[in-house]
Amino acid sequence: MNDVNRIKEQIHFCIRSELWDRLPDLLAQFHPADIADILRHSPEEAQNHIFDLLSDETKADVLAELDDSTEAEILEDLTAKEIYDIVEEMAPDDAADLLGELEDDRRAEVLSLMKAEDSEEVRRLLRFHEKTAGGLMTTDFVALHSTETAQEALDYIGSLDLDEPVYFTYVIDTDGRLIGYVQLWQLLKTENRQKSLGELAETELFSTRTDTDQEEVARIMSRYDLSSLPVVDADGKLVGRVTIDDMIDVIEEEASEDIFKLAGSDDTELEDPSPLASCKARLPWLLITLGTGFITSMILKGFIHRITTMEILALSFFVPIVMGMGGNTGVQSSTLIIRGLALGSFNEKTLYRLLLREMATGMLMGIICGSVIGMWARFVIGRSTAFHPAFLAFSVGLALFCAMMFAAVFGAAVPLLLNRLKIDPAVASGPFISASNDIIALSIYYGVTLLLISLLHTA
Repeated sequence: MNDVNRIKEQIHFCIRSELWDRLPDLLAQFHPADIADILRHSPEEAQNHIFDLLSDETKADVLAELDDSTEAEILEDLTAKEIYDIVEEMAPDDAADLLGELEDDRRAEVLSLMKAEDSEEVRRLLRFHEKTAGGLMTTDFVALHSTETAQEALDYIGSLDLDEPVYFTYVIDTDGRLIGYVQLWQLLKTENRQKSLGELAETELFSTRTDTDQEEVARIMSRYDLSSLPVVDADGKLVGRVTIDDMIDVIEEEASEDIFKLAGSDDTELEDPSPLASCKARLPWLLITLGTGFITSMILKGFIHRITTMEILALSFFVPIVMGMGGNTGVQSSTLIIRGLALGSFNEKTLYRLLLREMATGMLMGIICGSVIGMWARFVIGRSTAFHPAFLAFSVGLALFCAMMFAAVFGAAVPLLLNRLKIDPAVASGPFISASNDIIALSIYYGVTLLLISLLHTA
């Protein structure tokens, strides 16, 4: 590790001193992912100098590891011929991803330089949305007909010039429809050499369609520990496969996206570090929160004429607590549900049970926290109000209990409703739940107090 850090220091020194001739030997000691990291942390004016020092094969691997913004900056200064030379070293799915980032005229120019077969393969992948199985899949796979023997399969695989290791072959019928797969060790067995692939095929396998969302693909591969997942078209014909290395990137991307949305932002902040971009991402939800403040101020104003000044003053001590506890309870419930939906942990049968559990959880937490705040309110209020302090303390405790119970159910219900409406629950759940719970918690707080006061007057 010390040697690695020492070499990195040498690389950064060479970059600062513009000693470009020393860099190739130093960079050759690093994995493409590490070189991509060095590029990301280098000055923009130096990135292309560093990139030009790499071989076409290494350039292809490094570009596959870069984030979109850095990749776009590097590609902007490359000619179509230079991009073509890099694309030639890439797997079809990586080539499609790279060309998908280019403007239409530059993409067409690069495709025109490619061999007809390779160009058509990439064009086919570009037709699919980038966040579907079709957009993620590679057409680099081995598929043989069910009538071929194991020996014929071995001879065919041995004749291929493959960039990636082969662990199994897919088995298809005469129309190209997926039947199953045969693992390589089954082909190697002497007693299986003359058996047909149809006899050896494992027919119980998972597959997905080209239009399946990437999040669902990641869920399938994660749940069943798959290293690759075959992709079929609407007719069941095998057209590609999604590999685990692409899924790791998708899982990270989806998790980051949900985290940002829960906080009322998005991942554009990582790509564009400017204050304007951050403001654009965060401001809409902050304005919603500000609007919530306007509503809560009107609620407070509405209660001024209903309760005496001393009661308002006493009850105002606990407004931040009630609103904060309600908001936190709602966010806890919504986060639990959103994560469960992302992992596919819930189904229609468990939703009703889930809402009942959240209601029971909210009640239990409300009883505990309501009792604690009630005792604290009795101590804080003292004897300075027209009503007995124990009465106001009871009002505060009951209001917190109701607010937390409602927030737990509301926080669970909103993501489920959004999911049912085919809207990403993470888009609105975090800030929306917090803002809504502030209004509702305050309304419950003063509503419970006024109801108890009116009952006390009529008693």
